[in-house]
Amino acid sequence: MAELDATYATDSRVVSGSEERRVIVASSVGTVFEWYDFYLYAILAPFFAALFFPPGNATAALLGAFGAYAAGFLIRPFGALIFGRIGDLVGRKYTFLVTIVVMGISTVLVGFMPTYATVGFAAPLILVLLRLAQGLALGGEYGGAATYVAEHAADHKRGYATSWIQTTATLGMLMALIVIAACRYGMEAKQFTEWGWRIPFWFSVPLLIISIYIRLKLQESPIFQRMKSQGKRSKQPLIDSFFKYPNNKYVALALLGATAGQGVVWYTGQFYALFFIQIYLKLDYIPTYILIGLSLILATPFFLVFGALSDRIGRKKIILAGCLIAALTYFPLFRGLTHYINPDLEAYQKNTPITVTATDCNFHIFIGPWSRQTPCDKAKDFLGKSGLTFTSLPAATGDDVVTKIGNIEIKGWDETKFKDALKQTGYPPKADLNKVNWVMAELILVIMVIYVTMVYGPIAAFLVELFPARIRYTSMSLPYHIGNGWFGGMLPLLATAMVATAGDIYYGLWYPIVVALMTFVIGSLFVHETKDVRIHQEQL
Repeated sequence: MAELDATYATDSRVVSGSEERRVIVASSVGTVFEWYDFYLYAILAPFFAALFFPPGNATAALLGAFGAYAAGFLIRPFGALIFGRIGDLVGRKYTFLVTIVVMGISTVLVGFMPTYATVGFAAPLILVLLRLAQGLALGGEYGGAATYVAEHAADHKRGYATSWIQTTATLGMLMALIVIAACRYGMEAKQFTEWGWRIPFWFSVPLLIISIYIRLKLQESPIFQRMKSQGKRSKQPLIDSFFKYPNNKYVALALLGATAGQGVVWYTGQFYALFFIQIYLKLDYIPTYILIGLSLILATPFFLVFGALSDRIGRKKIILAGCLIAALTYFPLFRGLTHYINPDLEAYQKNTPITVTATDCNFHIFIGPWSRQTPCDKAKDFLGKSGLTFTSLPAATGDDVVTKIGNIEIKGWDETKFKDALKQTGYPPKADLNKVNWVMAELILVIMVIYVTMVYGPIAAFLVELFPARIRYTSMSLPYHIGNGWFGGMLPLLATAMVATAGDIYYGLWYPIVVALMTFVIGSLFVHETKDVRIHQEQL
C-alpha cells in the first residue's frame, strides 16, 4: 500500500495517505472475516450432506447440501436491497457494522446445530434459515466495504485501493480451508464427524469481536458526509436506482455485461475446482485443500496487479478479457486436472464403456422430502458421483433401468451390484497419490485463479464509478450480488445436476462458459469504460 498518495483533497476534507491505508486495512480485515464465515459451509457442503440430509442416496444428499449452500447465495440480492437502501440513507459505516454482526451470530449458531439423526428434517430447515441470514448479511457487506474504500481513495488509484477489498473473498476462503484442514488433520475422522466440524464455526466468536472493534473506530466516508451536510441524500434509493432511467439501464448492464461473467469465473476457478477434485477425481481432502490453498496464495497478489493495471488501461477490457479466456480454456484445463490428478480414472473412463438404458429419468436441482428418486435417477447419481462418463439410451425392455458397465449388465437399481461391477472392471476408488503430477495440477489451478483475479480485481472500482454517490450503495450491490450470488453461487448445484443427467463430468462446465461468453458480448457492445470518472468532483 506504499504506492498510495500521501494526501488528496475531497470537497469536504483532506484524506491523508495514512487514513486511506487505515480505511483499507480496517475494511479488508472485517470483510475477510465475513467471507470466512460464509465460506465455511461452502467448503464443508459435501461433508454436511451426510450430517444434515436424509441417508440412502449420496448424490441426492449432496444436491440437498448444495441447495442449502445455494440458499445463502440466492438471498444475497435481497440483502443488497435491504442494506443498500440503509447504506444510502443512514451511512456506509453503520450499515456494514450491522452486517458483520448478523453474519457472525448466524455462523456461530451453525456450530451449535443438531444433525438429521437428532431432529430429522428440522435439521436441514434450520440450516437453510441460518444460511439465509448469512446471505442477507453478505448482501449488504460487500457493497458497503467497496463503497467505503472507494470513497476514501484517490481517483487515479481507486482500482488499486479497492483491489485490496477484492482479495478478501479469496483470503476468507483460504482462512476457512486452513482452519478446517487443521481440525481434520488434528483429530480422527470419527471425532471430526461427531463434533470437530463445529470448531471452525465457534472460531468465528473472536473474529466477530475483533471485527466489531475495528469497525467502531472508523469514520463515515467523506462523500457521504458531504451529501448529508448538503441534504443531497436520496430519499428513495430503491426507486431512484431501479425505476428511473438511465440508472436502471446501468444496473442491467452491470449485471449482464460484467458481474454475471465475473461471478461464474470466480466460482469455477475456486469452488467448483475444489468440488471437482474431491467429488469426481477422488483426491483426499487434505491434498485437495493444499492444492487449492496454495493456488490461492500464489495467485492472490494478482488481484492487486490487475486492480492497479485497471487504473492505467481501464476496468472493462481486463474484466472482459478474463471472461473470454476462461470460457475458451475451461474444458482443456479441467481435462488436464483429470489427467494429472487421477490418470487411473482417465484410463478407466477411456477403456470401460458405460451405458444407462432407462425410462423415468429426472433432472433434480433442489432436493428435499418432495423429491422422487427413480431407479434411473439413483443409477445416474451413483455413476456421476463416481466421476464416470456414461451414455444414456432409451429403454428397449420393460425394466426401469439397465446399466452396462464394461461387459457387466445390471438390471434395476442395486448399489451393491454397482459397486461390485466397478470393482470387477478395475475402477480406481481413490486417486493414487504416487501418480499425481502435483506441479502440473497446481499450475492449472493457479491459472484458473489468475482468471479470477482478472475479472474480480477491477470490479469494485468499476461498479462504484458506474453509479452516482446518492444511490451508489444500493445500485452497485444488487447487480454484484445477482451476478455472484445467483449466476456464480448456483454454479456447483447446477453443474452437479447437469453432470448427473448428462453422464459427463465435464458437462457442468457449459454453464460458466455460456454465461462468461454472454458477459463478454454484452460488455463489449454496450458497457462503457469508467476509469476516468472523478467521484470526488461529481455534482451531488
